[in-house]
Amino acid sequence: MICCKQAPSKGVVKTVSPKEVQALLIENAMLLIDVRTPKEFKGGHIEGAQNIDLFSATFDSDIEKLDKTKPVILYCKSGGRSAKSGRKLLNAGFTEIYDLRGGITRWEKEGFEIKLH
Repeated sequence: MICCKQAPSKGVVKTVSPKEVQALLIENAMLLIDVRTPKEFKGGHIEGAQNIDLFSATFDSDIEKLDKTKPVILYCKSGGRSAKSGRKLLNAGFTEIYDLRGGITRWEKEGFEIKLH
């Protein structure tokens, strides 16, 4: 049984492994958000991800357009920006937030595919 079947507690961003992210994406209707820059995103991203750059001036308004009732998986290059983004999503009212441990770097290292733009 995969540990992620249990949703994170309210007010908590749950850090998950690449294997757990893959299972979540297969089993649930999740929002997958890449918080890196558009240039990084075009260099390779996880299939199905949408790019909302944490450092963009429109980040806060962009996340407000998302469905807050859907679970969200965040990732960046190694985990720093996605952790900051998770806190912003919590403050914006999202309740089920996952953060890919080690970011896309670990995703690739563990042999998972990326999509080139």
